[in-house]
Amino acid sequence: MCGILAVFGNRTPEDVQRLSKRMSHRGPDESGVHVSPSGAILCHERLSIVDLSTGRQPIQGTNNAYVMHNGEIYNHVELRQGELKHHSFRTTCDSEVIVHLYEEYGYDFCNKLRGIYSFVIVDDDLGKYMVARDPIGIKPLYYGKDAEDNMYFSSEMKSIADQCVSFEAFPPGHYYTPETGLVKYYNPDWQDFKVAAKPIDYTELREALIDSTRVRLMSDVPLAVLLSGGLDSSLISSITKRLLRGTNQELHSFSVGLSHDAPDLIAAREVAEFIGTTHHEVLFSVEEGIKELEKIIWHIESYDVTTIRASTPMYFLSKYISNMGIKVVLSGEGADEVFGGYLYFHNAPSAEEFAKETVRRVNLLSTADCLRADKSTMAFGIEARVPFLDRRFLDVAMKIRPEDRMPNRAEGKMEKYVIRKAFDDKNDPFLPEKILWRQKEQFSDGVGYNWIDQIIAYCEKQVSDKEFATAAERFPHNTPTTKEAFYFRTIFEKHYPQESAAKTVLKWVPKWQENTDPSGRANAVHSNKI
Repeated sequence: MCGILAVFGNRTPEDVQRLSKRMSHRGPDESGVHVSPSGAILCHERLSIVDLSTGRQPIQGTNNAYVMHNGEIYNHVELRQGELKHHSFRTTCDSEVIVHLYEEYGYDFCNKLRGIYSFVIVDDDLGKYMVARDPIGIKPLYYGKDAEDNMYFSSEMKSIADQCVSFEAFPPGHYYTPETGLVKYYNPDWQDFKVAAKPIDYTELREALIDSTRVRLMSDVPLAVLLSGGLDSSLISSITKRLLRGTNQELHSFSVGLSHDAPDLIAAREVAEFIGTTHHEVLFSVEEGIKELEKIIWHIESYDVTTIRASTPMYFLSKYISNMGIKVVLSGEGADEVFGGYLYFHNAPSAEEFAKETVRRVNLLSTADCLRADKSTMAFGIEARVPFLDRRFLDVAMKIRPEDRMPNRAEGKMEKYVIRKAFDDKNDPFLPEKILWRQKEQFSDGVGYNWIDQIIAYCEKQVSDKEFATAAERFPHNTPTTKEAFYFRTIFEKHYPQESAAKTVLKWVPKWQENTDPSGRANAVHSNKI
């Protein structure tokens, strides 16, 4: 939901609006700008999802504080009717509660928000401002300074990369003010892996995910589900369909692959028929994927191999969905990090190491799956919502003891066993048995194994041995170790040559296996069976 750009210092509104338009794909519906007496400039590119008529941003609070927000606040009605009931609201937009919470509590309110967000508040009366990002970093945000010490905050780095002397990703779960600097407001106890000691309660886990999905149905525009045919997206699709019973609302589901016999498309087709969605299959070719690589890398602002591999099919899928007029999709990101779903988790040396790795992976989601899911969909003005990363759901799931969460082949427990078991209802099945217990297939594999194989082969031809020998000298930070990584890096550098840009990217590398290729097929546990 939108793109935001704030500049504090000495820039003209025209300059800032021009920079903001570099990410107009994030907000194709309308634009807004606020210029503070202090010189602060807020620019907002809006994707209208909640309050289509009066929700234009920036939004003024009771007095002279203004907010602009990228994301959704799912508990905004609860806040309006509760602790903010004595406030007068100008809109019915979910974003407005943010500025009223600031007026009520000052800087200490982010933990009251249930949702996804990056936001900027400017208080013209006090000459102050505040910037924050959601706990997991589902919504992107970057910040930096230019040579004149002007401060920038932006949803995408393309708006500020060539303006700033240095910049970086704004850390998830933090807020910033000039007075306080960065403050970490999100400190859940499960960040200490030793807290994960609670025996599994399947009913509690199931109800937590259903509730997390329910709040994400908040929308004044049509929504749909991404359905890869894997466990995570299939569960979210099934839950969503159940929650819409009795509403007469048609639920569209979408899957993508190289051909109709791609592993994901076969599985997704079966799920869609079982739960009763109006299903769409989107096909793309390897040649089309290669042709769009430069544009995709420009959008996702990453050179990470697994991110680009997976972003490509998601990019084509998003384009198709956008052309249908759908602006909101529910997706299954996050489950593999929370429950140890990647196949390399089979190789965890102990329950303690398993727990540590799940915490580490959740903390890194803003650099990987959350980045891909946001930027691949927002390239076409679509918002992706991720129920597995709801803060209340995480408080339940991340505290389950690792002995219950981790896979154990000797005991017949496959990856993500606990979430599968929680939804294994024999009387009223959520999913077909073969889907509920289908092995993890990473998205870039499931669209068709030929995608990764051919993209590797293509990159091998584009990079000579002589060029590849210069990798360490040319790219001293995160040096590419394959020709595929080298080729992606050269495209990234073309658009984002700054050292700061290179440092915003973290490589996705599996642990505990000899082959560090991010494809799930690189793990010995992988099976080609559906």
